[in-house]
Amino acid sequence: GSIQVAVDAIKSASHEHIFLSVTKRGHSAKFSTSGNRDCHLILRGGGGKTNFDNPSVHYASRLLDQAGLETKVMIDMSHANSSKDYRQQLRVCKDVCTQIEKGESRIFGVMLESNLVEGNQPIGTGQQLVYGCSVTDACIGWDDTVSCLNQLATASRARVSTKIRGPGLW
Repeated sequence: GSIQVAVDAIKSASHEHIFLSVTKRGHSAKFSTSGNRDCHLILRGGGGKTNFDNPSVHYASRLLDQAGLETKVMIDMSHANSSKDYRQQLRVCKDVCTQIEKGESRIFGVMLESNLVEGNQPIGTGQQLVYGCSVTDACIGWDDTVSCLNQLATASRARVSTKIRGPGLW
């Protein structure tokens, strides 16, 4: 989907709203919210395109900044960013780690589709389900999850080290 639509939704959700709705007892009433200041943008790709790369992070952050919102983003390593191939999450992880190691501070988090056993399995076939294997989207398995998390930890430590020492001061 459109990043601008998501930015507009975040901006709207962060403000207070007053609306009519129905109570638990079935009566109409006026409700109000104070808004959610903790919304964030998740880059998950879409329309056959990925958006985990650094130019996409920069573009999304610029749109958030222009809207007066926090400029940090979360990257979904699955879905369209992995071309719907769960094994491609490792490639996405490597790219994101490279960005983080180079000091990219606008990435504040990631999402992985992960389970104990890689892949997925159908429900209702009459066969015994495999414990720890997804029954929805295909996932990377435990070993790949640990590898990805270790890579992210290493990249994060490198980014922190760069911030403390400053670039080029090794």
